[in-house]
Amino acid sequence: MSLLRRTFLAALLLFPLAAAAQDAPQPELPKEPLVIVTRDGKQHRFMVEMAISPKQQEVGLMFRPSVPADGGMLFDWGSARTSIMWMKNTIASLDMVFINQDGTIRSIAERTVPGSLAAIDSRGPVRGTLELAAGTAQRLDIRVGDTVRQRIFGNGG
Repeated sequence: MSLLRRTFLAALLLFPLAAAAQDAPQPELPKEPLVIVTRDGKQHRFMVEMAISPKQQEVGLMFRPSVPADGGMLFDWGSARTSIMWMKNTIASLDMVFINQDGTIRSIAERTVPGSLAAIDSRGPVRGTLELAAGTAQRLDIRVGDTVRQRIFGNGG
């Protein structure tokens, strides 16, 4: 079994202990602007909650019944690393956008399954993971290689 898989499985075993006390949504986190620029130059503006601390990242969008069409949550990992997400206690389906250090989109997981414990992997090191309402990537034609502008990528306001 690979080291990455063993580490992930160990985290799955330990994570429920950390999140066990959490059975309601976390308070809304501070918001910042984010823009996705598609390959045809269209700009899609969002105001996203910023999940910076480990506790904020552990809870994420758990227990939230919906995500606004122009909102979401950006997980700032601080530096490039593999991002492995899951949908435990998440009741709204999401699109997960995995973003490289330079703001380009590395991969997208569309319409994730609420409550699923399946690993959703960034497929390489990313600086951030953006969670949007399910169907947003398809609706706005967001694809791998498009650019995310936001201050954590050094290309936004």
